[in-house]
Amino acid sequence: MNTVWNTKYGLRKVRHDPPTLKEAIAAAQDLSDQLQDQIEIAAGFIDMPVEAVRAEVMKLAPERKASRVTVATGRERGIRTVIVERKPTRRMTIGGRKGA
Repeated sequence: MNTVWNTKYGLRKVRHDPPTLKEAIAAAQDLSDQLQDQIEIAAGFIDMPVEAVRAEVMKLAPERKASRVTVATGRERGIRTVIVERKPTRRMTIGGRKGA
C-alpha cells in the first residue's frame, strides 16, 4: 500500500507494510508476560481473529523453566513443606551492555 504525501520538498511516496505474524507475536511477548494478553495484542497488531493467532503463539511461546526447590521437614506436629520457585529474570541490553 503506497501513499503520496505532499511535503515542502515535493511529493513523497510512503510505503506502509503491516507487521508479519511473527513480528506481531515478538512485539506482544515483549509487552506482556501473560499468554492470553500476548495473543490479543498480536491479533490487534495484524487485524486477525484471536483464534487464528492462538495456534501460532502456542508454537512460539517460550517454555517456562522455573527451577523448583522443595524442602520437607518432619516435626512433631506434622510435616511442613516449603516450595521455592526461581524464575529467570528478563535482561535488557542498552548500548551493547547488559543491564539488570
